[in-house]
Amino acid sequence: MQTDFLLPCKTRPIIIIGTGGIVNDAHLPAYQLAGFSIAGLYDINIAKARDTADKFSIPVVYENLEQMLKNAPQDVVFDIAVPGNAIIGLLQKLSDEATVLIQKPMGENHEQAKQILQITRGKKMIAGVNFQLRYAPYIIAARNMINKGVIGDLCDIEVNVNVFTPWHLWDFLFAASRLEILYHSIHYIDLIRTFLGNPIGIFAKTVKHPLMPQLASVRSSIIMDYGDMIRANIITSHCHEFGLHNQHSYIKFEGTKGAIKIKMGALMNYPVGVPDLFEYIIIEEEKECKWETIDIKGSWFPHAFIGSMSEMMKAAEGSISTPDNSVEDCIYTMACVEAAYESDKNGSLKISN
Repeated sequence: MQTDFLLPCKTRPIIIIGTGGIVNDAHLPAYQLAGFSIAGLYDINIAKARDTADKFSIPVVYENLEQMLKNAPQDVVFDIAVPGNAIIGLLQKLSDEATVLIQKPMGENHEQAKQILQITRGKKMIAGVNFQLRYAPYIIAARNMINKGVIGDLCDIEVNVNVFTPWHLWDFLFAASRLEILYHSIHYIDLIRTFLGNPIGIFAKTVKHPLMPQLASVRSSIIMDYGDMIRANIITSHCHEFGLHNQHSYIKFEGTKGAIKIKMGALMNYPVGVPDLFEYIIIEEEKECKWETIDIKGSWFPHAFIGSMSEMMKAAEGSISTPDNSVEDCIYTMACVEAAYESDKNGSLKISN
């Protein structure tokens, strides 16, 4: 069972801009596993950057952006891990033809995403977005089975997440006007696109929670419209503060001959997580159907983050023409996110008496 991705022929040094929780929990552990070299770190909070450098034995912490740009290796990959509204300003300061991996989202909205796309085009950058769920080992395994026709024609994708998410780990989200879809369900929208292409349209409702009034929406229901033969649904709630017993977090693929169900353990009891589970079933005539389990090595966090960075390095070395996660592709994920918020704003169809 194929569960990994092609690494670059030659790795390149990485400079990480932003040293928040996701960098400490996923980016740096992933790069250590892959053997990628970190040339340095920069964060507007120098103390936080130094703490991260000490934790991961990184030799250089830049005092400011000017020092970082002056000393950056020629073949560096910039890993930009900052809030969406800070991306445009950073890209404008980076050199032309730079290689950049942008932590999702690609801006705070579709308008910013289009600006990011124009900047990277104008500066002839090799630019991608860190929609890393695409490269989770269990997703690679599922894609391999689906591409081989093991479960028949794919006709149903469901993502269902009912967990308790400790939002306090990301301080900047408390000032965000958009939260759940933009910073979480965006992963599932992007993932479904990689299997089914761009949808015809989006239906969505995203809501707050009475015990989390200081946050924007933290629960969402999203339908991606692929016509009358394919169902693609995303249902999320981050507010199940009633223990693990009835929490769940899964992706389910159904085809005309079978199904795959993946338990995403990383989201439960976050950031500790619980074990993942990969199950599948195939319908065969005159045979008893039963669910089988495959042991998948690696998980979404941190292993999938190797895939995102590998795409940038492979594009930079020329072994692929364009990264799979290029801004040219990911702009459509942002268009879907914007459509979801527009659908939510426009409201439901009123029922007449």
